[in-house]
Amino acid sequence: MSIQVEVWGHDALFTRPEMKTERVSYDVITPSAARGIIESIYFHPGLRWVIDRIYVLSPIRFSNLRRNEVKSKISAANALSIANGTSKTPYLVTANDIQQRAAMLLLDVHYVIEAHFVMTDKAGPSDNPGKFQDITKRRLRRGQCYSQPYLGCRECTAQVRLWEGGDIPAIEETRDLGYMLYDMDYSNLQDIQPMFFRAQMVNGVIDLRDCEVIR
Repeated sequence: MSIQVEVWGHDALFTRPEMKTERVSYDVITPSAARGIIESIYFHPGLRWVIDRIYVLSPIRFSNLRRNEVKSKISAANALSIANGTSKTPYLVTANDIQQRAAMLLLDVHYVIEAHFVMTDKAGPSDNPGKFQDITKRRLRRGQCYSQPYLGCRECTAQVRLWEGGDIPAIEETRDLGYMLYDMDYSNLQDIQPMFFRAQMVNGVIDLRDCEVIR
């Protein structure tokens, strides 16, 4: 069973992993980010969401922004040392650890995400596809989310609602978007690996149903 979710926001930042210091966004939302948005609406261990198509409804536009970021983080090793009674400070002083970084982000994004789910072996005896689909649609219509959906970065908040049907007005543009992050392979939790695919946007639609995934 499938659903279509309309997603939009003022800005978005789907960071390319090859950019080490400055953040540069992909041209469109990644499948993993699309899955994360839907999971923020409804997640259950008895199902797994799969993204089928991404419809791009707004022209692809970029803008530059400089942001203040903290350049360090408290590592697990430091936290353990603090717990063992060392004199290390258990917090970061932002004023002493701040730096400016440039970001190239997307403006005025608007998508329709088409997705379906498959049942997993963690589904209960009373779980079934019709039940899960009804719950998801009801939560979308009511604006219910487990967490605030976002567009790549948490400060880029997303608005979502159920696409109730009808023609989807995707942009009339065909573009080779190059290799993009598809998702993360969690089959081995000790060695999580990224997966990529060659993204092709045809008349504003990215079809993921038969794409080749490269690990």
